[in-house]
Amino acid sequence: MKALRLTLAAAMGAAAIGAAAMMVAPAMAQAPATGAATLDAIRARGTLICGVNTGLAGFAQPDSQGVWRGFDVDYCRAVAVALWNDPGKVRYVPTTAQNRFTALQSGEVDLLVRNTTWTLSRDTSLGFDFTGINFYDGQGFMVKTSAGVRTARDLNGATICVQPGTTTEQNLTDWARANRIRFTPVVIERLEEVVGAYVSGRCDAYTTDVSGLASTRSAQPRPAEHMILPDVISKEPLGPAVRHGDQRFADLVKWIHFGLVGAEELGITAANVQQAAQSDARPDVQRMLGRSGDLGQMLSVDNAWMVNIIRTLGNYGEIFERNLAPIGLQRGPNALWTNGGLQYAPPLR
Repeated sequence: MKALRLTLAAAMGAAAIGAAAMMVAPAMAQAPATGAATLDAIRARGTLICGVNTGLAGFAQPDSQGVWRGFDVDYCRAVAVALWNDPGKVRYVPTTAQNRFTALQSGEVDLLVRNTTWTLSRDTSLGFDFTGINFYDGQGFMVKTSAGVRTARDLNGATICVQPGTTTEQNLTDWARANRIRFTPVVIERLEEVVGAYVSGRCDAYTTDVSGLASTRSAQPRPAEHMILPDVISKEPLGPAVRHGDQRFADLVKWIHFGLVGAEELGITAANVQQAAQSDARPDVQRMLGRSGDLGQMLSVDNAWMVNIIRTLGNYGEIFERNLAPIGLQRGPNALWTNGGLQYAPPLR
């Protein structure tokens, strides 16, 4: 979600940010692997280290048995399946809005899949590469139904809860200035604390990505007591991120996403992927499922990489429905382009 303030970047430059990150976290398990060495280091370790949210229903949250589940978690698992055909070979590192970037820069995590917005500054000054947009989102507002608020313009004079270290802060300020809305921000870093402040009535409204609002609402004892206003004040293209220079690894993560979307386009599901690999004569299917073209070898994985991923996790639509439909999110812009959405896979060939 959201953009880290760039005051440090302006003063020190991207290289100094990396050095500062190492000073902040001297206890990191290892120095960052760079270039082609990243993928090699992951293989040698035998485990993918994936940075995720500290707990966001539908996206990344441990269940009652301590097993991590969610939309972002399934993307981490998909990488492990591509590499080892084993979704269990992932170590999840919970990260906050503020420390997630340090974790990736320093090498504490190999991959960041934490509902993070793709922005120019993150793609350049912070030294990251985004590998695609796996969720099209936007910033919204949630209020208590009893408040009688119907649009964001009704929040003039309100107190609004917001997390620091996110694009949410700047979006809120820009929107309020443009619309001549006065508000009092209540800035709290930890997700559970900012939600608690909103629920307890310390804030009149809570603002973050609409997906995050839906997740928070679904976790309340009486979800109907909270409503997400219809106003969406920003574009928030969310997706996985790797470090600059990790091109081989970036290619793998990128094409896993496109493979999941492409599988849905072609009607390939967890239930029929094995049969499709044997009997579906469509050239696109044969290439995707490793029967021709050696696409897996181009990504340094087995040619059956997509068969294994789809068999284990399903296609993009199945991952979405399993994780996000239960918290009330509809496909919307995340529908396939053939169904009026924005999800579109380049050709796997």
